[in-house]
Amino acid sequence: MIDYIDENAEGAVILSDLDDAIIGVVEEFGNGPRILYSTEKIIQILIDRDGMSEEEAVEYYGFNIVGMFAGEQNPVFLVKEFEKKIK
Repeated sequence: MIDYIDENAEGAVILSDLDDAIIGVVEEFGNGPRILYSTEKIIQILIDRDGMSEEEAVEYYGFNIVGMFAGEQNPVFLVKEFEKKIK
C-alpha cells in the first residue's frame, strides 16, 4: 500500500505508525489525492498498541488525529463502512 501511495498520492499526509488503518486513497477536485483511514481500525490500534481503553482511544482520535490540520492533503477518515448485500 505504501508503494502505491508513494507513486499515486505524492504529497499526501501519512499518519505515523497507523499504516494498518489505511484503506485507500481518495481524490477531490481541486485538491491532491489524500489517504483514507478507517476510524474503526485507528481506534483498535490505539487500544491494542497503546493500551488505551476504548473511551481513551476515541477521545485521543477525536482530539489528536481528526482535529489536526497538516495541509491541503490532510488525511480523511471513514467512520462507518456499509456492507451492500447482493441478492
